[in-house]
Amino acid sequence: MALNKQKTAAEVVAQLRSGMTLGIGGWGPRRKPMSLVREILRSDLKDLTVVSYGGPDVGMLCAAGKVRKLVFAFATLDAIPLEPYYRKARESGALEVMEFDEGMFEWGLRAAAMRMSFLPTRVGLATDVLAKNPQLKTIASPYADGEVYVAMPALKLDAALIHVNEADRLGNTLLRGADTFFDHLYARAAESCYVSTEVLHERLELDAETAKQNAFERYLVTAVVHAPCGAHPTYMGPHYGWDMEHLKRYNASATEEGGWQKYLEEFVAPGEEQYLTRIGGAERVGKLKLPVF
Repeated sequence: MALNKQKTAAEVVAQLRSGMTLGIGGWGPRRKPMSLVREILRSDLKDLTVVSYGGPDVGMLCAAGKVRKLVFAFATLDAIPLEPYYRKARESGALEVMEFDEGMFEWGLRAAAMRMSFLPTRVGLATDVLAKNPQLKTIASPYADGEVYVAMPALKLDAALIHVNEADRLGNTLLRGADTFFDHLYARAAESCYVSTEVLHERLELDAETAKQNAFERYLVTAVVHAPCGAHPTYMGPHYGWDMEHLKRYNASATEEGGWQKYLEEFVAPGEEQYLTRIGGAERVGKLKLPVF
């Protein structure tokens, strides 16, 4: 069937290239496409520019030496305020960084999604955001007010990775939960969009209410990967909460001699089937409590 967009994670990662700009959906330790991130960790991809509201996706890719440049608003595990492997990479000077206010970051994604070269904003004026990012420019309103704005450049993506609640083989998607936030902007800002999904349907049948959860059109979706528990250890409401026990273990590994290599060998290298077994199986993941914010 020509319209069937289903691929394996390995087939998706095979379409990515070293040196590309990769946008990763989700937000901190929430709704991250971690099964696709782990597949990148198993690959020889490198020199990536990663654009992300960072969580363990950023940390793991930094730990593996995959990231040349990070464009971000934060890198956090929420209950663990600073992502540990991001911290190590930043402190060692291993990364080129562009750090933005959260709203500016959204504005950059939105500009790219709208195929604009920039969008004006007051955010960032008279702050160190401009001092730390000297490439940012200001622009004066052409109207009588003459107000000066920051010209937030478009964050154009070669590819985006997004984890959704449900999808079908045609590329239709449903984003459920209370914090889907920016995923639709990643889809629109990217030349190619690769979606992993908790539940895969042959064909979604949407009523008027459910259609509201279809945040971006199927023509934007390049491929769909069936990945139950694919956001673990991050939160994926309403399917499961974050795995704080696992995140604490991951965080602790950053302080251990050879800790990343041990984590990689135990949880990443054996593949997703073994990963699911080693974290206690789908039944355990499904019982992880949803966090309350």
